[in-house]
Amino acid sequence: MNIQNLKKILHSRFGGILLLYLVFIAISLVSRTVLLSMSFKDVSLNPLNIIWSYGAGLIMDTFAYSYFMIPFVLFLMFVSDRFFNSNIHKWFAYVVYFITFCILIFNGVSEFFFWDEFGVRYNFIAVDYLVYTTEVLGNIKESYPLPALISGILIAGIALTWAVIKLKLLDASLVSKSILKTRIRTGLVLLGIPVLSFILIKNTTVEITKNRYNNELAKNGIHSIFSAFLNSELDYEVFYALHDNQENFKQLRDLLKSENSKFMSSETFNIKREIINLGEEKRYNVVFITVESLSAEFMGFKRNKKENPADFSGNVTNYKGDVTPYLDAIADSSLLFTNLYAVGTRTIYGLEAVTLGAPPKPGQSVVKRPNNENMFSVGQLFKERGYDLKYIYGGYGYFDNMNYYFSNNGYQIVDRSDLSEEEITYTNAWGVCDQDLFNRALKECDKSFAEGKPFLNHLMTTSNHRPFTYPDGVIDIPSHTTRVGGVKYCDFAIGEFIRKASEKPWFKNTVFVIVADHCAGSAGQAELPFMEYQIPFMIYNPGLVRPQQIAKLCSQIDVAPTLLGVMNWSYKTKFFGKDIVKMAPEEERAFISNYQKLGYIKNDRLSILSPQQKITHYKIDPQTGEMKREKSAPETDKEAIIYYQSANYVYKNKLNKWD
Repeated sequence: MNIQNLKKILHSRFGGILLLYLVFIAISLVSRTVLLSMSFKDVSLNPLNIIWSYGAGLIMDTFAYSYFMIPFVLFLMFVSDRFFNSNIHKWFAYVVYFITFCILIFNGVSEFFFWDEFGVRYNFIAVDYLVYTTEVLGNIKESYPLPALISGILIAGIALTWAVIKLKLLDASLVSKSILKTRIRTGLVLLGIPVLSFILIKNTTVEITKNRYNNELAKNGIHSIFSAFLNSELDYEVFYALHDNQENFKQLRDLLKSENSKFMSSETFNIKREIINLGEEKRYNVVFITVESLSAEFMGFKRNKKENPADFSGNVTNYKGDVTPYLDAIADSSLLFTNLYAVGTRTIYGLEAVTLGAPPKPGQSVVKRPNNENMFSVGQLFKERGYDLKYIYGGYGYFDNMNYYFSNNGYQIVDRSDLSEEEITYTNAWGVCDQDLFNRALKECDKSFAEGKPFLNHLMTTSNHRPFTYPDGVIDIPSHTTRVGGVKYCDFAIGEFIRKASEKPWFKNTVFVIVADHCAGSAGQAELPFMEYQIPFMIYNPGLVRPQQIAKLCSQIDVAPTLLGVMNWSYKTKFFGKDIVKMAPEEERAFISNYQKLGYIKNDRLSILSPQQKITHYKIDPQTGEMKREKSAPETDKEAIIYYQSANYVYKNKLNKWD
């Protein structure tokens, strides 16, 4: 493009778009050069690699800018000449450009600090920072000279805006004339660039050199964080401590073996085993209830140890009664596991763990990741035996990709959209109240029973979730007050459901699995406050399952194998989890995580794997929750890496598909 053409565009209505592009590219070029200098010892100085980092970088910057310019293009397409040529718009434009310059400079500064800490462009960690705003903002305030940085950004923004005004770079554009037809045609051409980018370009497209730093330099930070929002995934092999995969799987096979299992192949990377349980298989119906945010502390077996039974997890209340009287009664008549840990802090992590029986992955849950169809899951095992399989949810299951995940792994979907007006007595933003959910579940059980089919119905509750609203007059805590009220209402709904179910002809051959999706809160000063991850798990039907309490250290990934053990099934498995009932003392362990930190508990040790190949170690007290930092915990570290790295390898290489 020659100077004359450049001037022609700058003098048109869309000249401001080109001006912003040039500033965007200039800031990106400076940023890329600064980042290169920061990692000069690690970057490949091969001329081709450097040319690639800058050449591909320019292309990625252009595509990133194409997303950034969308609101500007839409504005320029439709605003009239009368307003566009006015003095009001002129000063409005200068204010907008000042704000935009500050945003671009702020992004460049932020990339500097992110690169300094992680050695990469923005990724899911940056997305994580947007999720955990309280902790992150506190850390930023303590770590960086914010007043000086903000002042510098404002001064730079003012300087750029002054240059634009002084050099009259926008003057010709702001007085230009245009017609709507021409504006729309030009705007559509410009908007086609981000559309093509979205279809054709991925953040990994530029990863062609063997040097990770050169690949990262070729990316653009804004495009990277946009990609992270869409993919929500951390590359385990880039960010976490690694061992040799071959050696990992050799040791993993030793960790997964049990007295009643045998491997079906001698291939190192094949963890498929046959579980053999002697005697008659039980063809029980299963009602699997995943309870929203039910910390173990709410339950009697934990709460009785506390002075104030309802004062925990930041939910201060003067309520002195039992929070879960119905669940406590059910627990007393159940096979109850009192030392089980949730793998994560969101519903989809819990759903992934109890259905796939595998440790969590860094970043987003498999439920929301691509390639999550036809996986080896507990549902597929039941479907193989002719069970009716349904996922029943009181909200709209498109949320968090739940409908897609379950429907592509053998389940029929029943969500809020399937409920008639007569079935809905109360709703909030999350869905129908738990009583409505359970009443519909009863109908689904009745339907399968009438058709002579065994069933596995997986229910997901919602009432124990902000805003904690539920029908008035059901419990003695007013709606829309505290989480304690949400818990007690959910407890009441479960109790009512079990009572109604006990009157059904299918009840005598049905077991009820009750487990939380995650705890009510996992905030704390520690990296992973492990005690906050404890949740209840019980299997109920006194006529079928002998009541007892088991205090073995275990995790959500053990729920499915334990259920299958209770039913005395022999089956082929790819689960990482084990039957807790048969678990030997040396097999006890638990997994906990929070997007980027992967925790592994063994005996009284906790190892935490973090980005930058970091491992931290703690000696823990399961009674008090105390965590004491240690220099090393080699055996726990080793097993943590074996499990997490191998689970990631299995997922990435699609070794956990149903076959």
